[in-house]
Amino acid sequence: MKTLAELQAIRDRMKSQMASRGTDADDIRIVVGMATCGIAAGARPVLNAIVEEVENRKLTNVKVTQTGCIGMCKLEPLVDVIMPGSEKVTYVHVTPEKARRIIASHVVNGNVVTEYTVDGEKA
Repeated sequence: MKTLAELQAIRDRMKSQMASRGTDADDIRIVVGMATCGIAAGARPVLNAIVEEVENRKLTNVKVTQTGCIGMCKLEPLVDVIMPGSEKVTYVHVTPEKARRIIASHVVNGNVVTEYTVDGEKA
């Protein structure tokens, strides 16, 4: 980058990429804890299962993101589902199979899978 015009072009390109990441208030957000503790507990296959399920179902209003430590390491892998107009729901000890059920029940049909939540955990 040698000119102000090149910097402006980079800025414009990055702005359009950020817009495609789903900052729309009507989007459903799924956030997977991918800190060291989450990865060690199996978060990567969970993230992959969520992304695959969202793609297979063609859910264009769902944005899947990663975050660092959510703070409850003993309950990893953790997944937050944030639906517009609703409180965040935190799922614990998520497996790829549980992730698929969360997508089908909660994200698609609006029914929280209570037995997988931090409040429903029977550990």
